Amino acid sequence: MRKILHVQQPGFTLLELLVVIVIIGLLAAYVGPKYFSQLGKSEVTVAHAQIDAFEKSLDTFRLDVGRYPSTDEGLIALVTAPPAAAAKWNGPYLKKDIPLDPWGHPYQYHAPGTKGDYVIVSLGKDGQPGGSGEDADISSP
Repeated sequence: MRKILHVQQPGFTLLELLVVIVIIGLLAAYVGPKYFSQLGKSEVTVAHAQIDAFEKSLDTFRLDVGRYPSTDEGLIALVTAPPAAAAKWNGPYLKKDIPLDPWGHPYQYHAPGTKGDYVIVSLGKDGQPGGSGEDADISSP
């Protein structure tokens, strides 16, 4: 007579799999919000960097033309010569077209600004004036 031996194969029980799934869920619940808050901070950083690039380009425009673009001429004056400044314009002052802010809204340009020769404003994530956090307005100094 032969004896049949049953060899138990190694594996995971249903309980062990459920414990692992619960642990992964808890980690995702903890890490997820922190990750997405960092994403929002990086968008604000990008908006500040773009405004800084506009400021440098506007200063170069002013050196060539003798003035900053008017509100009507807007930031597009950094890419296309405005008729009133075509003789002295030595642009384009930006390598690419005027970008949208990180949330897909156009930047607002006003000259003169409330505190200086001009102001450049991104209305934040909500695209509305005011707000707090990611919805707060970001403007040039």
